[in-house]
Order: sequence, then structure tokens, then C-alpha cells
Amino acid sequence: MKFGVVVFPGSNCDRDMAYVTTSLLQCPTRMVWHQETDISDLDVVVLPGGFSYGDYLRCGAIAQFSPVMPMVVDHAKQGKFVLGICNGFQMLTEMGMLPGALVRNRDLHFICDRVPVKVERNDLYWTTAYHPGEIISLPIAHGEGRYYADAETLKALEDNGQVLFRYATVSGEIETIGNPNGSLNNIAGICDTTGKILGMMPHPERAADPMLGNIDGMRLFQSLLKTFNNC
Repeated sequence: MKFGVVVFPGSNCDRDMAYVTTSLLQCPTRMVWHQETDISDLDVVVLPGGFSYGDYLRCGAIAQFSPVMPMVVDHAKQGKFVLGICNGFQMLTEMGMLPGALVRNRDLHFICDRVPVKVERNDLYWTTAYHPGEIISLPIAHGEGRYYADAETLKALEDNGQVLFRYATVSGEIETIGNPNGSLNNIAGICDTTGKILGMMPHPERAADPMLGNIDGMRLFQSLLKTFNNC
């Protein structure tokens, strides 16, 4: 499995992501400058966290016009994998590759913390190494991470089982007290109807190295590798 990590002006989690895929997963990886237009060699495209284009206008609003992004859309249409983390999730919603939007946090300030996250299902490419209902700990770092969608879109996400991760309390309750940013339905991560496009605000790449004392995020990547190798 070959990874490509897209680098935009203002990306700051691209090297963290590449460290996970190259040093920890031992997978071929290349950094993809946002002006590239040939990503046909890749199996997984990662849109990393950061502040692409300084988050001018709104997060991800300018990055969607980078030359590489139509190639990412084509990549997904070919049935390949796309992962958008934090700013990358914002890009996916701006592009319409995932429904909804990420708006200002409920309390209107930047949040940098580790939070409990509930795994809703483990039968998709990204989550087979987890247990359904498992509570994991992942870092978050965002100012515009509150997931929003209209009632019809929310119902479709829930009915289709597209919500993979929710903010929760340490004991697993889906309540306001366990919702750091005010996301509707406590949504922390969703996928498209194929399950191959995943967008999430928490940072699994920051919880992948044993030296950091938390490898809950590593299992997301291990899930994908195992599923890919079994295809």
C-alpha cells in the first residue's frame, strides 16, 4: 500500500503523518505538493491537518482550488482511499466529498486537548482493529471543528451508519459534557457511503508512536493495511 501525503502552504501535520506511514508502518510514502496533477501511483491520499493557506476565508476554502484536488476526487472515484484529518476533513466537506460542514467551535476558541472518542462500528476499512463501542483517546487541535449538517443530512448519516467516531465521556456516554466543540450528534468522524473516504477532526497520527504513550490512533492505520492486504 502506497501513501501520498498532500502538502499545502500552511500544512503542519504532513511530516507527522509521513513519519507514521514510513517509520512505523514501513509503507512507501511520498509527499505530494498541492500543485501536482498525477497521483495515479497512490493507494491512499491523506489530506493532513494544519492551516492551509492560513485558513483565510474559512478552513479549507482555498485549498479546494489547488490543482491536486480534482485528482483526489478522481482517485476516490476509482475506489481508492482518502483520509482527511482536521484541516483535511474541512477540505473534504468544502469539496463536497463528505456531507456537512465544520464551523466555529461552540465556545469560539481554539481547543488543544486529548479527548475520549467512541468507535461506532468496526466493520469498515478504517476500524477493524477496534471494538464497536470502544472508547479511545485521541488528540484534537482546532478552532473550527464543530460538525454541522441539516436534519436530513444527519438522518442519512445515522441511517447509513456513516458516523464512525463520536466524542464521548470516558465512560462512553454521548452527552454534552463529552462534546468538546459542540458538534451535532457528537460527531467526530464520518465516511462516505462506500466507507473509503474518511474525514475526522481528531488526530490519529498523533496517537500512533509508542514513545508518546498512546497508540489508539495507530490501529486506524493498521486496520486499513490489514483490510487492503486481504483484498
